[in-house]
Order: sequence, then C-alpha cells, then structure tokens
Amino acid sequence: MQPSAPSIEIGILEYPGVQAAAALGLLDLLASASRLAAESGARAKSLSPQLVRVDPKRGRPPTPSVPFSALILPPSLGDAAALTRLDPLASWLADRHRDGTILVSVCAGAFLLGSTGLLAGRPATTHWALGPRFSELFPDVHLDTSRLVIEDGDIITAGGVMAWIDVGLMIVARHLGPSVVSAVARFWLVDPGGREQRHYGSFTPMFTHGDDAVLRSQRFLHARRDQKVEVAAMAKAARLTERTFLRRFTRATGHTPVEYLQLLRVERAREWLEQSAQSFDEIAWKLGYADAGAFRRVFQRAVGLSPSEYRSRFRVAVPPRRRAR
Repeated sequence: MQPSAPSIEIGILEYPGVQAAAALGLLDLLASASRLAAESGARAKSLSPQLVRVDPKRGRPPTPSVPFSALILPPSLGDAAALTRLDPLASWLADRHRDGTILVSVCAGAFLLGSTGLLAGRPATTHWALGPRFSELFPDVHLDTSRLVIEDGDIITAGGVMAWIDVGLMIVARHLGPSVVSAVARFWLVDPGGREQRHYGSFTPMFTHGDDAVLRSQRFLHARRDQKVEVAAMAKAARLTERTFLRRFTRATGHTPVEYLQLLRVERAREWLEQSAQSFDEIAWKLGYADAGAFRRVFQRAVGLSPSEYRSRFRVAVPPRRRAR
C-alpha cells in the first residue's frame, strides 16, 4: 500500500474585518492545487489549507498543534489602520513566526503584519492607495507599492485586493512545483505571473502634510503640469529659498519637485491613452515635452508598461454613436 503524501499545513487567518471572498478563494485555490497535483501523479506532497478563526473572547486563535508552513493574512475592505489595534492577534502572529511559520499578507493585511514589528527594516508592499497611511504608521518599513509581491524569505507581502491569487500561486509553486502552478492557472483562467501593481495604481499626491508653503507649490504645479516649470519658480510660489524648498517639498510629499511634476504628467497621459485616440507623441507635446522619447522613458519607468502596451490593456471602449434618423 502506497504511503499517504505528507501534508503541508497552510493557515488562512479570518481576522476581524477580513474579506471573506479572498479567504474562501484562497481555501479553494489551494485545495484545487492539491487535487490537480494528485491527478497529475505528483503525489509527493499535498497542501492542507484551513481557515484559522479568532476566539472573540481572547482576541486570538488557539495555538496550533502543528506549526503552519505558511499563514496568510487576506485583504480587508474596512479601515486598514484599525488592524493595528488588534494587540492579542499581533502577539499571536509573532509567536507563529517564532515557530518557523512564513507570514504572508495581502493588501490591508500588511497593517496587521506591520503591528507585529516584524516588518521593521524590511521591504514590504501593500495596496498603492494605502501606501501613505502605511508609511505614516510604519516609517521604519521599506515600502514599495510599485511591486505586486515582495518575497523576503520568511515574510511575504502583496499589494492589491486581488493579489491573493498571486500569493496562492506562489505557495503552490513553492510546495508543488511549476507544472502544478500552470495547471492551476489554466483551471482558474488566471495569469500565472508578470503583473505589477504600478500598472494599475495611480499617483495620489499627499496634501495633508501640514506644510502650507509646500501646499502652495503643489497647487502651482497642478495648474502648470503642461508647462516647463523651473525649480526657481516652484520655490517662488512656495515663498522659500530654493534650498529650503527642495528639502521641505521632498520631506512633505516623498518626491523631489521634478519627480512630482513628472508623475502629474504621467497621470494625465494615462487618462488620454485610456480615453482618446491621440498618439503618444501628441500627448507628450501637449504636456510640455519637446522630446517624446524622453517622456516615453519617464512613462515606462513610472508605469512599468510602454504607452502602447498601456493603451492596449486599459483603453476604454467608446460605444459608436447612433445615427439620427
């Protein structure tokens, strides 16, 4: 009689406010991966995913009898900052990490993971729209919201509500191999890789930094994003010397003034690529670039796609006008 395949325990944490669709979706995806692996004859290993529920009285789940190989913190559609106030749960997660469990967060789950202190000094990601708030709460984390998944050994973080699919496929790849990942991707009709969060995120300027001088310069730049603007003019709008302006602007917004203006222009270019038939050269010219090639490089660096690739993926289909009778 053939011995049964060893089971790899994967926990999916049902914390307060968790997105149920993601938690159950992960459960289904990992279970289907084990089934597809068995059907293909790859019976060396199998995944045993399970939902981990929090005891409402204790504020934490019971201690597992066998350490999880990985424990996933799915997304939440509620107040992400509220997840930092679940102290008993954060302590329980730190205990699991000490047991050797790989901790994996998706989207807002990074806030709960961040509250454990385990992300300090490490690279991490979360949903791009949550980035400013995350950096405010966890300034010692090296946040990069341009990336969809950051794998840092015993800690994995993912950004975007639907990134649970990418996380699930990563766990399948780790334990069951690439052939099973391909089988799961075909069965679920999902792209097994190559996505980046910056393809989808938009530039969200920070206006709540409390620096009135920088705020004046931001408004100045927003009104002139299609013009050539020198740093001296930006500093004058802020009523600061250039040196002081550069230091305060970067500290308040997280970008140099030149980077900030470039991102404003990239955001406008994305809108036109999605909603108009203008060529990218025309768009670059309208945004103040005499050299369309230079702006193309700026766009690709910021978005991760060429202008033509971006338009192909995100162009809004406009229904044809009906002819008047």
